[in-house]
Amino acid sequence: MGNTLKQQLADNVKTAMRAKDSARLGTLRFLQAAIKQKEVDDRRDLADADITAIIEKQVKQRRESIAAFEQAGRLETAEQEKAELAVLQEFLPKQAEPAEIDAAIDAAIAEVNGQGVTGAPAMGKVMAMLKTALAGRADMSAVSAQVKTRLM
Repeated sequence: MGNTLKQQLADNVKTAMRAKDSARLGTLRFLQAAIKQKEVDDRRDLADADITAIIEKQVKQRRESIAAFEQAGRLETAEQEKAELAVLQEFLPKQAEPAEIDAAIDAAIAEVNGQGVTGAPAMGKVMAMLKTALAGRADMSAVSAQVKTRLM
């Protein structure tokens, strides 16, 4: 099966410790703690897909924090969040190209419209399809905004 995300994360923690890279280490440990917490809550080992979902959630939180800190003029804190965001994104699959995202949106809308669903009700169905198709590979809030403009 190769290297699991959990193993990659553990290896990265060791490397960061050796390099005395405390900022990176903090982000990685925080992520490990979130994974461990989820495993304890669910009483099972998490698969890579579950871990990717946790990373996506943390990436989303960082993006929201960065926007909030920048609005508040707290640029130093925003930079810190951006550094954490960069570390987290290393563990996500390669990001989808804009053309690939557009094609996925078009395909999902065509399929949902083919089922006779249009307008607002189609939004949920289209997003559900895209969440699967683009898991971990796109900023879903940006994708959602694109879908909304095409459907409404």
